[in-house]
Amino acid sequence: MKLNLKRPLAFFDLETTGTNIGSDRIVEISVIKLNPDGSEEVKTWRVNPGMPIPLESSLVHGIYDEHIKDELLFKEIGQAVAEFIGESDLAGYNSNKFDIPMLMEEFLRAGVSFSLDERHFVDVQNIFHQMEQRTLKAAYQFYCHKTIENAHSAEADTRATMEVLLAQIERYENIQWEDKKGNISVPVVGDVEALHNFTNLSKPVDFAGRMVFNEQGEELINFGKHKGKRVEDVFNVEPSYYSWMMQGDFPLYTKRKLEEIYTRWSGKKAAERQAKAATQSKPDQQAPKTDASKADYPKKEFTKPDHTRTQYPPKPFKKKEEPAKPVDNDMLQQLALKFKKG
Repeated sequence: MKLNLKRPLAFFDLETTGTNIGSDRIVEISVIKLNPDGSEEVKTWRVNPGMPIPLESSLVHGIYDEHIKDELLFKEIGQAVAEFIGESDLAGYNSNKFDIPMLMEEFLRAGVSFSLDERHFVDVQNIFHQMEQRTLKAAYQFYCHKTIENAHSAEADTRATMEVLLAQIERYENIQWEDKKGNISVPVVGDVEALHNFTNLSKPVDFAGRMVFNEQGEELINFGKHKGKRVEDVFNVEPSYYSWMMQGDFPLYTKRKLEEIYTRWSGKKAAERQAKAATQSKPDQQAPKTDASKADYPKKEFTKPDHTRTQYPPKPFKKKEEPAKPVDNDMLQQLALKFKKG
C-alpha cells in the first residue's frame, strides 16, 4: 500500500550540538520531500552553529568543529530551508518531541516566518512504539510465547523477567549488532559483564542520567547549561553549582555520587594549595661563594690616616671643672666686704 498524499510530505532529520532545545543548535539538516506524484526532492545543509560542538555529540553524528567552521549560520540559510519545505506536512523519527521543536527554535531565532498551523505531523517512532509495545508483558509474549499469570505481582514479574533474559540469550546467540559508530559485535551472550556493558550504553554515573561517563571514564554533566562538560571543570569555574545541585530536587543517589566527585575534587585542590605554599615558603638557595668568586670583587686599598691634618673642625676647648671648696670664715668676710653698703 502506498502513501496517499494530498500535498508533499517532508521527511527531515537534524544533527545538533546536543539535546537541549533552548540552548543547542543545528549542525546539519536533511530534508526529503515526497511529492503527491511520487517524485522526490532532497536537500542537505551543513550549518555553523556559532558555538563549539561538544565531543560527546560529535562522537554520535561524526560532525566536528572543523567540518562546519566555514559553513553559513542558520540565520543565513533558514529562509532557504523554509522555502524548500514549503507547505509540506512533516515527518520524522521522534520528530514531535525533538526535531520539530528544535527547527522552530532556529526559525524563531533567525526571524524566519514558518507556521505549523494546518500541517500534519507523522512521528514514525510513535508508530513503532505503539504497534510494538515495549512492556514486560509484550516481551514475555514475544520471547517466551507465554502470558504472565498474576501480572504486576512482584514474583510473577520477576520470574517473567528472568525467563525473558534466558530466552534473549538463546535467541540472539551469534547475532551481530552495529552501534552508532559502526562497530560490530555480538553483544548478547551468556556473560554478565558483557550484558552489563550492552545494557548500559549511556554509561550513567547515577542511574538517573544527570551525570554520565565519557569515553575516558570522566564524569560529565548531562543536563542544563553545563551539559557535556566535565563535572570537575564545572566546579573549577562555578563552585556554587555543587551547592545548587545538593539543595535541588535531585535523587539522593545523584547527590551521593556528586558528593563523591566533589570530595575528590576538593582533595586535589587542597593538595595543589599545599604544594604551592611549600614552594613559596622554601628559602632561596644561593650557591656558596668560592675563592674564585671573591677574587671577582676589587680589593679595597687601606690608607693610613694622616694625623697631621685636621679632618674635622676642632672641638671647642672646655676648662676642666674643679671640685667646689667648703665655705670658711675668710670667704664670708670677703662676701661681706663685697656687698657692704658705702
